Order: sequence, then structure tokens, then C-alpha cells
Amino acid sequence: MRTWIRLMLLPLALLTAACSRPFDVKTAPGLVELDDQEHYEYRAIAPEGVVVGVKVVDIGQKGDLAFWARAATLRIRQLDGYAMLGAADVKTRDGTTGRELRFGHDEGGKPYLYTLRVFVKHKGWPSGSSRLFLVETGGPKDEVSRYQQALDWMQSSLALD
Repeated sequence: MRTWIRLMLLPLALLTAACSRPFDVKTAPGLVELDDQEHYEYRAIAPEGVVVGVKVVDIGQKGDLAFWARAATLRIRQLDGYAMLGAADVKTRDGTTGRELRFGHDEGGKPYLYTLRVFVKHKGWPSGSSRLFLVETGGPKDEVSRYQQALDWMQSSLALD
């Protein structure tokens, strides 16, 4: 079975930030947070396979939001074969602006949806370094639709440090 929810920017996987989470997100009823998820600082799942994940990557001073959103779009469409369904500007609870990218694909004849929210947050110290936040949601289309209210609630709860 094809892995449909994973880091779309594989070269960045090795740079994933460790330690305590530099963000806050609430887990919606109907999903449970998973422990010790490799490559994710946070991951929650519903029994039907709907998944929410957050990855954080220290990017120094490399690229801005437009760069990373474009890089993710190209990666997901060209290398992973997803169809672009739409994009929109979004904000976190703390006001950080980001870009939401919506994709779809069929797996075993069944439609799946994948959404990636991309945020770049500048750290407050003089080095000027930044973090890339990748917030992923996905699963079978019918189940994602069923959980959409919970997914929207979780997305609205996200605050970045």
C-alpha cells in the first residue's frame, strides 16, 4: 500500500527539530494522540485512518513562505503524483500566516485527500533563523469529510512558538 501521509520534503527529514514542541495543538474528540512518532513532533489518528501530523524543521535563513509552499507543491505533484485541488492563505491561532495546499489521489481505486499547511516562523533571537512548520491532514475522502469539523477545530487550535 502506498504511503500517502508522509514528509513531502524528504531532504528536510533529517533536520527535524527535537526536544519540546515549539507549538501548541489540541487533539479533537474522536482522534487520539500517538506517542513516539518517528519524523513527527505530533501525530493523531482516528479509527478510520484520518491522520493529523505536525513536523518542525529548523531552516536557518533559507527560504520564505512562498519558497517552501512552492517546493512542497512541486514535490507532492511531480514526484508523488497528487492532483492539486486548491490552495488558500491561512493563519494560526497566534496570527502566523501560512499557506494551505489541498491534494487528492486514488489508492486502490479509493479516493484520498491530503492537506498540507505550511508556515514559516522566525525565531526571536539575533541569529534570524526560522522554523518551517508542516501540518498534514489526510485519509480516505469519505472519512476526511466525516471528520472535517474536528480537523478544522484542530487546525484553528494551532499556535506556534
